[in-house]
Amino acid sequence: MTVDEHQRVIDELQSVINDTQHTLDRFEAACMEDKMPEDYDRLLTILDDAVTHQRAHTLAMLSSVT
Repeated sequence: MTVDEHQRVIDELQSVINDTQHTLDRFEAACMEDKMPEDYDRLLTILDDAVTHQRAHTLAMLSSVT
């Protein structure tokens, strides 16, 4: 992948991270993590996966620049 392609993926993943974090915040504000623990766990998994993939793309982009 080119640096620009990595950056595009990183930016898209940041959107997923932001949206998921916003949903988690709303979930917690409504105390829904206790009422819907499976859904809450799925949101945490989505967030974790997005952060993991974003980190991988960032490292790949940085290693292709040097």
